[in-house]
Amino acid sequence: MTDSSRPPVAVFDLDNTLADTAHRQRFLERRPRDWDAFFAAAPHDPPLPEGVALAREHAADCEIVYLTGRPERCRRDTLDWLAAHGLPEGPLHMRGNADRRPARRTKLETLRRLARGREVRVLVDDDELVCDDAERAGFAVVRARWADRSAELRAAQEREGRT
Repeated sequence: MTDSSRPPVAVFDLDNTLADTAHRQRFLERRPRDWDAFFAAAPHDPPLPEGVALAREHAADCEIVYLTGRPERCRRDTLDWLAAHGLPEGPLHMRGNADRRPARRTKLETLRRLARGREVRVLVDDDELVCDDAERAGFAVVRARWADRSAELRAAQEREGRT
């Protein structure tokens, strides 16, 4: 049962939805992948205007919630990045540092948990598998197709459970 006295939530992914990761995807092309460098470079991501505008638009009548596959150890950098780019304040849900489950599983769990107490108005994400599973579960989805994702990043999201 949802609490109708609270505004609905609009849930936004970060990487390739709000933040352009193109400059750091090269760290995933190496073997082994350089995850430390990949995440260390995240504070330098340029914002994606389409995603930022959509978050600001939804903030007019929704609480913004951020849902990312980034590990918890990136919390401070992520919060600083959101503030530096003028994104609306809101709770940040991150993957546990040792959690390697696919993003489609971890994100759907969080969406369902959020929906137990609030209306989830929309999920905005670039990961097609996350979007597919969210739609099948009954959530409204906007597919963030405004950034290029490398094949390496797609593999990392699905098979390695890293972002």
